[in-house]
Amino acid sequence: MAEWNVRHLSDILQSWGLLGHVAGMMLAYLQTVLPFIPFVIVAGANVLIFGLWLGFAVNYVMAVLGAVSTFLVARNYARGWVEKKLEKYAYIEKFNQKLEQNGFLYIAVSRVIPVLPSFGINLAAAVMKVRTRDFVLGTMVGKFPMIFLESLIGHDLLHFHHNKGRLFLLLLIFVVLILIGNIYKKKWFDSGNNKIS
Repeated sequence: MAEWNVRHLSDILQSWGLLGHVAGMMLAYLQTVLPFIPFVIVAGANVLIFGLWLGFAVNYVMAVLGAVSTFLVARNYARGWVEKKLEKYAYIEKFNQKLEQNGFLYIAVSRVIPVLPSFGINLAAAVMKVRTRDFVLGTMVGKFPMIFLESLIGHDLLHFHHNKGRLFLLLLIFVVLILIGNIYKKKWFDSGNNKIS
């Protein structure tokens, strides 16, 4: 099913010519701002359109730009709305303390191991005490390996018969990162005492 989605999306974009290339870039940006399509689908479509390495570069640059712009808009224009949305999560204040002490490290690690959804990191960091510089640098460093992983997974889904061994290894790494993320989420937020309502 995922292969069909990647193939279907890439076929549509390629049929649009140059406009489709621009649309593929914008989808990578918009997916970070409004996550309505799994990123691996968008990443795979862009890899098919642009090629593996250029597709990865497009995915990476647009995802970073999307994350940073979401952070800046939320921080400067939608702080009240975001704070209201986040106030029901008891662990946020605990994460705020960690971001204030070492924002770069926690943003970078949160990008590599999915402690929180990427979109949630963008919004939460915007109303916390993390410095803009730490957010931008942490995002650039942390997103690099994850975007590369998702671009490779998208690529290998389309070439399953040639790369099935590597695809299974990549999916295993992805699952392990999710499991590690869940462990760190409990460790960082002490979820036993701070349950999400």
